[in-house]
Amino acid sequence: MQSNKVFSPLTWPVISFFAAIFLGTLLLCLPKCAPPGTEISLIDACFLSASAVCVTGLTPLNISAALTPFGQGVLLFLIQLGGLGVMTYTCLVFLLWSRHVPFTSREAVGQMLLGSEFNLKTFLRQIVGLVFGIEAVAAILLHLHDPVAFHPFSAVFHAVSAFCNAGFSLNADSLMGFRDDVVVNSIITASVFLGGIGFAVLRETLGLLSGGRMGAPVTCFSRFSRLVVKTSIFLILTGSSLVFCLEFLRSGNEHTLGQGFDLAITAFFQSVVARTAGFNTVNVAALSEATLLVYMALMFIGGAPGSCAGGINVVTFRVLAGYIAAQFRGDREIVLEERSVPRSNVTRALTLFFLYTTLISLSVFLLSITENGILRGAERDRVSLMSILFEEISALGTVGLSVGLTPLLSSEGKAVIILNMFAGRVGLISLLMAVQSLRPKKFYTHAEAQLPIG
Repeated sequence: MQSNKVFSPLTWPVISFFAAIFLGTLLLCLPKCAPPGTEISLIDACFLSASAVCVTGLTPLNISAALTPFGQGVLLFLIQLGGLGVMTYTCLVFLLWSRHVPFTSREAVGQMLLGSEFNLKTFLRQIVGLVFGIEAVAAILLHLHDPVAFHPFSAVFHAVSAFCNAGFSLNADSLMGFRDDVVVNSIITASVFLGGIGFAVLRETLGLLSGGRMGAPVTCFSRFSRLVVKTSIFLILTGSSLVFCLEFLRSGNEHTLGQGFDLAITAFFQSVVARTAGFNTVNVAALSEATLLVYMALMFIGGAPGSCAGGINVVTFRVLAGYIAAQFRGDREIVLEERSVPRSNVTRALTLFFLYTTLISLSVFLLSITENGILRGAERDRVSLMSILFEEISALGTVGLSVGLTPLLSSEGKAVIILNMFAGRVGLISLLMAVQSLRPKKFYTHAEAQLPIG
């Protein structure tokens, strides 16, 4: 009985992502992935593989110079694999080859993406077609706009990286060269937003636009979709406004994000990608600390459940905000979209928030040790706590933005970040449930005792 639990629907996603990272590490260690006369170290290969499969975007290497076209192709495959989810690809292969999907895999996909009740075959046909369709349109638009900078492979790479919310770029400076390019900003922003809005919302949107012929058979958005869209728009507009004001009010002429309209465009772009993807059109290290705090808040919240994005997700954020508001008002229930939120959902949201803050605190503590030469007693430049905190939240939120610390990380520091990217992509609640599923169930409870709190 105990051995069967190892491959339960709760543990299967964890095992699958781990296996995908391991496979990616082996592939990136191949001599064909690095230019002649160079090689990728094992820790860097593992870091790149984890960052791609977990659609984070943090990289210790300049992938345009450190990887051959073959290596970049491997990275692109890992990004797409991680974006849709390892289990989605596994089930798709089963359907194509044997027309039968094992129950364990079917349940795992349901829990990760759309809940327990959905038709897997219909879902795969719809979502795979929708995802590849969006990526194809984005790639074509990028190539048509700038055939030189976005040659066919570059256009496809950036389109997939944008929709999967990975944030990898073939350019050494990401998209900084396109800071004032409205077309490129619009294409990337739209792709990132669609990738971070969630597969359930995409299916409902497709169903509404097609009159029910495709996507989910609905006549209006569900309360879940309305909650996700409203919260996402609120976060984008709030983040854009804060970034715009904070950078506009900076003393002197050091407006890193540009001036006037360019500043507004850049602030909007950065507000969108800060929650989900690691693209940057500005030097993040040059931003004010107040702006970095806004970035960290957006990275912590993340995108929608069942999407390519990480973070605690927008629904958890709304539940927590509703819970705090209810406590201030003295209400006994939390109401979202004209419906009361079950107590179990509130407990789950509070648990997730606690797990995130605990893991961030522990990881920042470890990185403060590993990155300041304490382990080896080596002399090295002191790394600021702000840089470490930013890197940690970016990794756990699978965002990929950095103030320049990633290439400077020690091997121990890279290991800490790898574990955080893995935990952020699989989900802390999923990891907790996977561990709980391995423990024997208790069939008794203890008597309650009231304790003074606060």
